[in-house]
Amino acid sequence: MKKNVEELKKIAQKVRKDIIMMLTESGSGHPGGSLSSVEILTTLYFNEMNVNPEDVRNTNRDRFVLSKGHAAPVLYSTLARKGYFDVAELKKLRKLGSILQGHPNMNEVPGVDMSTGSLGQGISAAVGMALAGKVDKKDYRVYTLLGDGELEEGEVWEASMAAAQYKLDNLTAFVDHNGLQIDGPCKEVMSAEPITDKFAAFGWNVIEADGHNFEELINAIEEAKKVKGKPTVVVCKTIKGKGVSFMENQVGWHGNAPSMEQCEQALKEIGGEE
Repeated sequence: MKKNVEELKKIAQKVRKDIIMMLTESGSGHPGGSLSSVEILTTLYFNEMNVNPEDVRNTNRDRFVLSKGHAAPVLYSTLARKGYFDVAELKKLRKLGSILQGHPNMNEVPGVDMSTGSLGQGISAAVGMALAGKVDKKDYRVYTLLGDGELEEGEVWEASMAAAQYKLDNLTAFVDHNGLQIDGPCKEVMSAEPITDKFAAFGWNVIEADGHNFEELINAIEEAKKVKGKPTVVVCKTIKGKGVSFMENQVGWHGNAPSMEQCEQALKEIGGEE
């Protein structure tokens, strides 16, 4: 059942709080890029994708691939909130014996369609899934999320060429365009700009959206589903560390966990239900 925008906002608050709490508990992980992509995953799993936690491997299900695998906390929280596993499991992030390690493992985590971590490989797998859907004459759709720093990987563009070559209109990619990566601003490290023009030149349908606006994300997905003969990319303008004042647009929060004091402040700022 699709959720309305107000319901999606409440789910997003819970996901943000989960991210902060699980990273504080683990003492390591990636808050910045997890917080910047909350609305994207919330929209997909609670408003769009044809998935069922009680039938995890249904061959007709939609697929999602977290190409920026280090943002695993946002995926884990979303899956838990969707009902794939108990929310209490989130407290075991990155702990010995836990199914929830630093990068998603499809062999261990219910709902994870592809193990990811090496940047560029996720979109490549998503292209393969979409192509398989075409070959098998299935009507499922494939979604993938990339970071803007990840666009520096050549493999991303090889996959993008293949997606256009095989006219994969059942594939929609999202770019979490927050402008920062582990070593600093993307433009200073290795600029992939102009992102929209590059994807268009590679034969993709390109949509731009505010990655924190549910209405824009929903409309972008609906527009993508109408496009025939080419894949779609939604380039989402986002804020790294979104929702936590001292993390927003701060490159230092790419891969650092908050302290207990910082956790308390962050949870207070995010607000929502306990």
